[in-house]
Amino acid sequence: MNAVAERVKAARAVVNRVSPMALLVRLGIFVVVWAGLLLAFPAQLFSARALLALTVVAVLPAAGPRRVWPTFAALVTVAGWVMASAGYDRPIALWRLLAVAATLYLGHTLCALAAVLPYDAVVDPDVLVGWLTRAAAVVLATSVVGVVLAWLGGIGGADGFQAATVAGLLVAVVLSGLLGWLLRRR
Repeated sequence: MNAVAERVKAARAVVNRVSPMALLVRLGIFVVVWAGLLLAFPAQLFSARALLALTVVAVLPAAGPRRVWPTFAALVTVAGWVMASAGYDRPIALWRLLAVAATLYLGHTLCALAAVLPYDAVVDPDVLVGWLTRAAAVVLATSVVGVVLAWLGGIGGADGFQAATVAGLLVAVVLSGLLGWLLRRR
């Protein structure tokens, strides 16, 4: 019984020391992951029980960003996307694809920030603004490249898919070469 009282006392001390910035980052994780889940899953599945389950999936990475929960939430989001497009014949809309990809990335990067941010850390707001600005730049650049590649896929009828595939492979090869060069440069 003494051990339980000690754990409760320790938990109370943790709650009393939580900084607003750490709490804000974890709230951001919840909101972004939950939005991604709502965008990915088909609307036909939204019952009270399903929404509760999706809310629990969104709470898990916010509560434990250093654990397996961010990966679990991303896999559930991708599974919802696949289920909606394959099982419920929802057409793949570019805006929805970009929004789900953006929420997956933002959830991942916010979990990375929360994983290194102690719960009682005093953080300058400029740190969070800089982190989110870099994340927004990545999302914007990726969205632009995605739209361009989707446009390239529509050029030339059936041959457009081949052009988009070749363009995607070229981008992957160039990025891999760039990363390898940067790694060797160290």
